[in-house]
Amino acid sequence: MLSPAMSLAQHGNCILPIICYLCMIQRQNSMIQSMTGYGRAEAVVAAGKITVEIRSLNGKNADINLKTSLLPKEQELAVRKMLSDRLVRGTIDLFLTFEPNASAAKGINTEALLQYLNQVKAVVPTDLSGSEATALLVSGLLRMPEVTDARRADVITPEDWPAVEKAIGKALDAICDYRAREGKALYADLTSRVSGIGKLYDQVEALEGERITAVREKLDKALEELSAKPDPSRFEQELIFYLEKYDINEEKVRLRQHCKYFMEVIDGEPYPGKKLGFIIQEMGREINTTGSKANHAGIQQLVVRMKDELEKIREQSMNIL
Repeated sequence: MLSPAMSLAQHGNCILPIICYLCMIQRQNSMIQSMTGYGRAEAVVAAGKITVEIRSLNGKNADINLKTSLLPKEQELAVRKMLSDRLVRGTIDLFLTFEPNASAAKGINTEALLQYLNQVKAVVPTDLSGSEATALLVSGLLRMPEVTDARRADVITPEDWPAVEKAIGKALDAICDYRAREGKALYADLTSRVSGIGKLYDQVEALEGERITAVREKLDKALEELSAKPDPSRFEQELIFYLEKYDINEEKVRLRQHCKYFMEVIDGEPYPGKKLGFIIQEMGREINTTGSKANHAGIQQLVVRMKDELEKIREQSMNIL
């Protein structure tokens, strides 16, 4: 049997297509992700059921908000790291809600109940003993957070934490799947619009000859109105100078390079969002310069259409991870 090294050396022509195929699969797997997503999972603990919900929206950095009083304080840093490692960037909200068991819901946290009662008395300094309002007051206080033992912040014990941590991981899996599905839609939309800008610039290029003719006719007409008879060679020199001043060939080349780079980045990088924003700025600069140099109604209309497409690209790219 040939060694692996000998096999690769002797069968290089066969291995190369396989390597190319694997690279293509890796490229497909690096599809962009949206920053918008939602994930949900549940964990059963001794006192009841914990529901984990994670929501993310677009943002410049990882802005993590733990919107719960149930999470043990000693686990907050670890949970933040889990969220930032998996979701990377965006406005990320974590919610934990608790549904107690029937037996767990019977207990009353008298300390919390008395604290709420004292706060009510401080606001309404009236003797409520013996009145019908007492029953209504107690009934209302029993619904307050942490009054029943099942609603206390320490419902997640150290023994329960592995189950809750696993549920957070499942919710993260769900939100990552959601982001990937949204990313596919974003990819299709963005790439089609970038391709559309290239096609619009092809139409600009087709109008360039017409623009040169129009400029010459405009200058001839101006000279006729002035009854001037310029030297033909001098006139040609001025015309060439005028056309060079409004030449858009450099803008055309740079814009196409930016479009190509946009496609390379969106295909080749796992988190291209910020870099795409910079590329879009450069694309806008070339389109704006083309418009300022156009001096042709048809080209101006095409520039407006390119600006419209680019603005939609900019809006969508802000949601790319």
